[in-house]
Amino acid sequence: MTGIERREQLISIGREVFAERGFEGASVEEIAARAHVSKPVVYEHFGGKEGLYAVVIDREMLKLEAMITGSLQKGRSRYRIEQAVLALLTYVEDETDGFLILVRDMRPGENRSYGTLLNDATTQVSHILGNAFQRSGLDSSKAILYAQALVGMVSMTAQWWLDERSPCKEEVAAHIVNLCWNGLTGMEADPKLTPQSSDRGAIFGKDAEKEVPEVVNVIKEIEA
Repeated sequence: MTGIERREQLISIGREVFAERGFEGASVEEIAARAHVSKPVVYEHFGGKEGLYAVVIDREMLKLEAMITGSLQKGRSRYRIEQAVLALLTYVEDETDGFLILVRDMRPGENRSYGTLLNDATTQVSHILGNAFQRSGLDSSKAILYAQALVGMVSMTAQWWLDERSPCKEEVAAHIVNLCWNGLTGMEADPKLTPQSSDRGAIFGKDAEKEVPEVVNVIKEIEA
């Protein structure tokens, strides 16, 4: 095994151990044992447990950041929000160990954290909502408040779904967007993602116009 291959192996095993035991519960001894190497090999590559943990965190942050940032780049306001929710839930589903590490025991003093990523996402969402509010004649100065509420809601729901895994991520995303887009007074009985976000091709809110026309009029302005 080359040095690069060994390093990648240790990162992968370290990720598993940190997810299972947390930073405090993980040990260089266990990581080395699972990799079938001696402890000095781990120290040689990373300088110790802290160094390995920092590499794991950095990789997970870059991965999640790319997914969320990419989802917010193109499309109408609602579609971008849908994609951002789906991006986080997809990360939870596909990279469960990484999400566990990010949300459970980020160590004080880390420059990059799940919290800073959420702050960055909040800034982007605030910009999207601010533009939408302006087009709709709403107070754009309140966009940051709505962005904080939306990102916080998505983050907490993702942590709940980490353990539940039911319903499916598309249905969870549809209900989150239902709440944030329509509000409690405009809740749809059976929300679905827009066709662009769901391969099921379901139509989101087909009965909304006759049920809550005032809400739909605002939504049409925002999507225009």
